[in-house]
Amino acid sequence: VHLVESGGGLVQAGGSLTLSCVVSGDIFSINAMGWFRQAPGKERELVVGIAWSDGWTSYADSVKGRFTISRDNAKNTMYLQMNSLKPEDTAVYYCAGSRIFEAIWAHQYDFWGRGTQVTVSS
Repeated sequence: VHLVESGGGLVQAGGSLTLSCVVSGDIFSINAMGWFRQAPGKERELVVGIAWSDGWTSYADSVKGRFTISRDNAKNTMYLQMNSLKPEDTAVYYCAGSRIFEAIWAHQYDFWGRGTQVTVSS
């Protein structure tokens, strides 16, 4: 399984960005996908997870109402729409895939992209 993120960049506080993650390879081994982020000096945290089959989602409290995950099964692509961005959203964002249906912890994820930097200026 190969995951490639794109869409990161520099944005002012209050702005928006959309991240994309294209999945290739043995996609049928994936039952859940997630967006994680890691800021300098902090642990990697789940931003949002989604079950590939039924659309179950789990959002971090810090992003509820601002971020939206979606998927296009035909394109094997997952998206993260990020609105009302805050400086504390600054981090490297990772796309990840799991064999577990409702995975919410990093250790439950088997496949990882290389990450894309999101920087929010104040």
